[in-house]
Amino acid sequence: MSEETVVVWDESLLAYDMGDHPLDPVRVELTMALARELGVLDRPGVRLVKPDPADDAALTRVHRPDYLDAVRAAPYDSFFAGYGLGTSDNPIFEGMHEASALIAGASLAAAEAVWSGQARRAVNVAGGLHHAMAGRAAGFCVYNDPAVAIARLLDLGAERIAYVDIDVHHGDGVQAIFYDDPRVLTVSLHETPLALFPGTGFPDETGGPGAPGSAVNLPLPPGITDAGWLRAFHAVVPSVLRAFRPQLLVTQCGADSHRLDPLADLRLTVDGQRAAHLALRALADELCAGRWVATGGGGYALVEVVPRAWTHLLATATGAPIDPATLTPPAWRELARHRRPDREVPLRMTDDVDPSYEPWQPSGEPDAVGRAVMATRKAVFPLLGLDPHDPRD
Repeated sequence: MSEETVVVWDESLLAYDMGDHPLDPVRVELTMALARELGVLDRPGVRLVKPDPADDAALTRVHRPDYLDAVRAAPYDSFFAGYGLGTSDNPIFEGMHEASALIAGASLAAAEAVWSGQARRAVNVAGGLHHAMAGRAAGFCVYNDPAVAIARLLDLGAERIAYVDIDVHHGDGVQAIFYDDPRVLTVSLHETPLALFPGTGFPDETGGPGAPGSAVNLPLPPGITDAGWLRAFHAVVPSVLRAFRPQLLVTQCGADSHRLDPLADLRLTVDGQRAAHLALRALADELCAGRWVATGGGGYALVEVVPRAWTHLLATATGAPIDPATLTPPAWRELARHRRPDREVPLRMTDDVDPSYEPWQPSGEPDAVGRAVMATRKAVFPLLGLDPHDPRD
């Protein structure tokens, strides 16, 4: 296996642009600019790959043909404004099919590079559109690029793929597409569906009749900080991944769990998000011989958070993590001010928070995080042959 890291990137990925909308492609532009200014993209063993659009054969592995027809036709014919299109969440825009297919193609390229052994890790920060369903757009997502990539891995012979979603919103589309497939383990940590879109992701969603234990959901209370989030992550995710023994890890690394994000209510920092990326890399190294495909996802603090969070992700995937105390480069600050003069431009790669946490224990009176952890462990651990009360599992 090559020790290279593939970063799938081309400026044409910025064409996924819904106009005056929270999912602004400037966040991806500024991420790649920050990573470039910090030298992350010039590290030894980093290879930039230009994506090709996913073709219909790849897209229809997870999406219905009539849905593809609707996406193609929607910019020209309002009759096709169904299928979840033409809403405030998913406005129709020119070139919608082409832009969406290119993002799916970027995640395909990342997955193929890792599975073939051409790279050990691969990243598509423009991807992570995890809400799209087989026949419906949802939550800013037209085509479900993580699901398209996972389906390709299965077609190439993969027998156990783990998908871990750390976006603040439930990874409902990926879960739904593979809910009855025992070859795919979907794990999602998210703000409780009682408080946040899409209203799914309860602990008792544990997989379909043909795949019990293949879905793991850890809904977390609003207001949770780094310490609580990381305690919950480490109380559930390593255990279920070790039980499943994946051959490759696919992750959706949405940055909207941050305390500055305008669309959700968790209170993480970029320091906590960086710690999560490091934990995911360590699990890929332990369980998958390092095979890791990472995508972006949500994140709507366009300047203040997303570029730093995903630059930390890129650094984690390509080699040494960036020191949190690192200053953001002056040239990048200038670009960020030019692109979004109304936003505060961060001066350093840290929020000055120590993301350490106390490991979960089943004893004592549990707090809200402890109750969330235990609900998930009780729901799914027995299905995976694990003891929900044993902290060693």
